[in-house]
Amino acid sequence: MRYPFPFAKVVLVLGALLGVSGSMSIDAQTTPSTGTAKPAATAQQNPPVDPPPAHGKERQFGFHEPDAIDFNDHEGYVSIFDGQTLKDWVYDPAVWHVADGVIVGESTKEKPVGNSYISFHGFEAKDFDLKLEIKIENGGGSGIQYRSRTGLPWRRQHPQDENPNLDWMMTGPQADFWLPVFPMAEEWTGQFYSENTSLGILAWRGQVVDSAPGKPPRQMATIGDRPALGGYQKVSDWNQYTIIARGGTFIHILNGQLMSVYIDDNPQSSNNQTGVIGIEIEGVPSKVSVRNIWIRKLQ
Repeated sequence: MRYPFPFAKVVLVLGALLGVSGSMSIDAQTTPSTGTAKPAATAQQNPPVDPPPAHGKERQFGFHEPDAIDFNDHEGYVSIFDGQTLKDWVYDPAVWHVADGVIVGESTKEKPVGNSYISFHGFEAKDFDLKLEIKIENGGGSGIQYRSRTGLPWRRQHPQDENPNLDWMMTGPQADFWLPVFPMAEEWTGQFYSENTSLGILAWRGQVVDSAPGKPPRQMATIGDRPALGGYQKVSDWNQYTIIARGGTFIHILNGQLMSVYIDDNPQSSNNQTGVIGIEIEGVPSKVSVRNIWIRKLQ
């Protein structure tokens, strides 16, 4: 039979309350004004469930501390130095060479070098984890360039290179690494430095710094005492350096210790462009050695 509208409305309300599905007649499921069928109710969705965390050190209440990452675990990484050749690297052959499975750069009193860079051009990277081992001997400094460019005009000159080959020069973010042989150099290792730009040092060792468009950088937090953090550097020995770049966030880790964090919220910043990886040598005399260069490229 055909139900009058008020009765049909009551039936629909009761059906909704009792969880009755659409088994009533079409007349009971249609509106009197349009006669359009109401959509069937969808089943309730369960919320997403995160995978269980990996179990590390067990703590109270069923929580676990995560296990430490093994620096030598290269799952998901690719090597950009084969230990034998400098394939895909661009460099000054008078400065850089391979010896005993290591990339070596040297600047001597007899053959002094200003700034010189060796850059990898196999691919560019923006978001990544980069791991390598680095050592400096005899003095001077180095740094790991990333998201960087070659071929750009050099802002300052050194007596040793009045007209440098710009293919051997790099511009962009750098994770600093210096032999602490004079007071200022004792502060530089681990900091975030913008090479060959007007920005300079943006996050000193021991700092978390944020920079918003049109505003100067501001320190947000302190990681630790700057001289104490310098104690994590192994002088004239191999050091494990990790660099993490995610969007506008940059993290520098030396021998498992966080050194600096810089956050650049300006998408137009020179720090936020894709680019190449490279190594610097600076100072006379100086010897820079790098090995085991691995990158996990995300973008």
